[in-house]
Amino acid sequence: MAQIERAVVAELRKRLHASPNLLQVVVGPRQVGKTTALEQVIEGWSGGAHYATADLPAPPDAAWIQAQWAVARQQTQKRRGSALLVLDEIQKVARWSEVVKAELDDDRRHRRPLRVVVLGSAALSVARGASESLAGRFETHFVPHWSAPECQRAFRWDLDRWLYFGGYPSAAPLTKSHARWADYVRGALMEPVVTRDVLQLAQVAKPALLRRLLMAATAAPAEVVSLTKLLGQLQDAGNVVTLAHYLELLGASFVVSGLQRWSPERARLRASPPKLVFWSNTFVTASAAESFREARARPERWGRLVENAVGAQLLVAARHHGFQLWYWRDGNDEVDYVVEHGRRVWAIEVKSGRPRAASGLAAFTRRYP
Repeated sequence: MAQIERAVVAELRKRLHASPNLLQVVVGPRQVGKTTALEQVIEGWSGGAHYATADLPAPPDAAWIQAQWAVARQQTQKRRGSALLVLDEIQKVARWSEVVKAELDDDRRHRRPLRVVVLGSAALSVARGASESLAGRFETHFVPHWSAPECQRAFRWDLDRWLYFGGYPSAAPLTKSHARWADYVRGALMEPVVTRDVLQLAQVAKPALLRRLLMAATAAPAEVVSLTKLLGQLQDAGNVVTLAHYLELLGASFVVSGLQRWSPERARLRASPPKLVFWSNTFVTASAAESFREARARPERWGRLVENAVGAQLLVAARHHGFQLWYWRDGNDEVDYVVEHGRRVWAIEVKSGRPRAASGLAAFTRRYP
């Protein structure tokens, strides 16, 4: 495997040497290289550096953060220049943002040359903590799943293999055996997302329903799904509001997001059936009983994977560039994705295999020229 330096490494190096001295918050899915990226930043750091992770058998308390901060402050005294403190899996520390705020403010008062980075996989918890306590003191970096060019450089994959296996580098060495690869994805990637990122960090009254929702969603990538019908298939005593809430939690954990139908008349827009878009095809293909060759031989199935992969890239771009992502449907007319940025709107239709007329795109542009 070739050594890959992801874009966030260069961005962090620039921000950590810039003024003002802001807390750098790094979020993204599990096992996509956030920790590796920070190790590369530390390797090139000219001053002292201290790394610590809160991913411990027993969740640490506020005193743990204070202890790590004290170690990093000693580095500023031993060496010239700024020291670097990196705290990983920060969301596991209860009320972490309040403690971080107090330590940052103390460093400012005493003009200590300490730079700080915190990392987290549970974006919902990290974002909430930062916005509640650290307003004006931080900036965020999003580290997505690996892109097709990155997987091509690291694993020599072509586009089709990336479309099928997705962007989790830790699973890549196992792809020669579909059964082994799928078992690893389900046990080492899917289950930790549910048990650590969602169940431990948000109110989930029906964990079994959330798991069944995730499995049902893997059968419908890039499809518009009625939550009412889906609830009936799941055979649970929950309601549509609960299901919609669980879908939001899965989206905040970078698993699957539910896009809403676009309309220029927002005031009249009611909740629409969501279009399910997975942030990576990995969970979709690992949950299906078909190999890479079998999926590639089914044009309709492969078309869904292509459409979902495009949607995933648009979700990533939306985080980076601040636009909104929707789908559009009116009767039998449908557009796969609608991108909205300010007053500008783009309609996107995804085609793979044999070309067909884009009737939905034509209907959209007639209605909204």
